[in-house]
Amino acid sequence: MDKAARIKKEENKLKRIFQDLPENKKRTVEGLIKRAAFMRASLEDFEEDLDKNGFVEEFRQGEKQEPYERKRPTADLYNTMNTSYQKIIKQLTDLLPEEKKERDELLDFLDGGGR
Repeated sequence: MDKAARIKKEENKLKRIFQDLPENKKRTVEGLIKRAAFMRASLEDFEEDLDKNGFVEEFRQGEKQEPYERKRPTADLYNTMNTSYQKIIKQLTDLLPEEKKERDELLDFLDGGGR
């Protein structure tokens, strides 16, 4: 599935979870849902790249320098975006009524972690 389709699928999933919120809260979560969906799809892409190419790469400062391993830029991007994604999901989850949180956690578990 291409990235745009994965983003739309995640947006729809999150919108269903938050469909019962009052209108004033729905407007608040709309942007968070869009960002979370984009980040989730991007993180999946980064994970695929990191699985294939690893977190480190051989790097050389100059021709006469010995190469050494350094963290790949993709690893830094992944770590930063993952932290932001977790914060957004926490913000969204905090807006849910308590009984909805418990039900969604169970459904997420039964769904194999939401993937």
